[in-house]
Amino acid sequence: MTLHNISILNYKNIAEANLEFSPKINCFTGNNGMGKTNILDAIYYLSFCKSCVSRNGDSTVINHDADMMMLQGRYCRRGEDENIVVGIQRGKRKTVKRNGKEYQLLSRHIGLLPLVMVSPLDGDLIRGAGEERRRLMNQIISQGDCEYLDALIRHGKAIESRNAMLKHGFRDALLFETVEAQICAAASYIHSARKKWIDEFSPIFLNYYRAITDGRETVSLEYRSHLNDADMSRCLADNRERDAILGYTSHGVHRDDIELMLGDYPMRKIGSQGQCKTYTIALRLAQFDFLKRTCGITPILLLDDIFDKLDAHRVENIINVASGADSSRFGQIFITDTNRKHLDDIIRSAGSDYRIFSVDHGVCREEEKGEGGTDAMP
Repeated sequence: MTLHNISILNYKNIAEANLEFSPKINCFTGNNGMGKTNILDAIYYLSFCKSCVSRNGDSTVINHDADMMMLQGRYCRRGEDENIVVGIQRGKRKTVKRNGKEYQLLSRHIGLLPLVMVSPLDGDLIRGAGEERRRLMNQIISQGDCEYLDALIRHGKAIESRNAMLKHGFRDALLFETVEAQICAAASYIHSARKKWIDEFSPIFLNYYRAITDGRETVSLEYRSHLNDADMSRCLADNRERDAILGYTSHGVHRDDIELMLGDYPMRKIGSQGQCKTYTIALRLAQFDFLKRTCGITPILLLDDIFDKLDAHRVENIINVASGADSSRFGQIFITDTNRKHLDDIIRSAGSDYRIFSVDHGVCREEEKGEGGTDAMP
């Protein structure tokens, strides 16, 4: 899949931009705070109908001096043109259109344009709460499994209903059993999908981590869930009185987590900055491979400031992975960095089509391009 061009209007500090992209490597240079990440975030928004960076509502992505924002992307997906338009006006709901037709349910858009973004915010996967790692699982699995996304939505609504009953002091056992049956049905599918995912995903992750570290460190992923060794309906029934005191549902797949291990210890406790950064990059590259296999489409890969806090050897290995002999598996790549040398090294290693853009105070200009490589994979 390839993003041919994007039009941006009033997205954060990008007042206006119309950019044509290479089907292979697209680089954005400039000082920190100039808008490089905002370009990548706009591309992310077209895939997920939300920002990767701004999580406090849609209005936060609109330029401070504007009342609306609009994004338009033209893609080639499985040999067919796809035109996606997203528009937001302050105080109104956003609209998302595919080839001129508006979505009634935004969930139907998820998975159409598979994408992986490697970002400095990925540090939260290591240091953050379990919610961050559940979000990782949900984002990966839902892009290739629409039933999983439906189960998540149904489960969330049923948990909200049960929590409201707990807070308001309901004691009707039949009513609880009815709501809990809905929770159990959705939770069973979610738990099964997550177990299957972790089994398939772990070997891919380990291969990338070994490639970046030359196999000098041992890592693993451990899926933690109440449902690993307990029945969901029994968990809910046994904890109903305790949950009534707490005012929320304390057990279930909404409390699942992944323990990210370095040797025999959690990475969050012993990992250095470089090790944590390596870990999250390997997770995202594994996410890319997993999505490519499950969706049957080569995702777009966004690499935002990935070389910071890494030693020269790990930087070299990542460049080799991204632009080495088998780099064709990555398709179209978008990279930001303040260090032009890193970008030049990738372009030199890849030896294919590329475009380099400079970003300064929200103004994006094409500085250089090369042609002659092969097209990105469909």
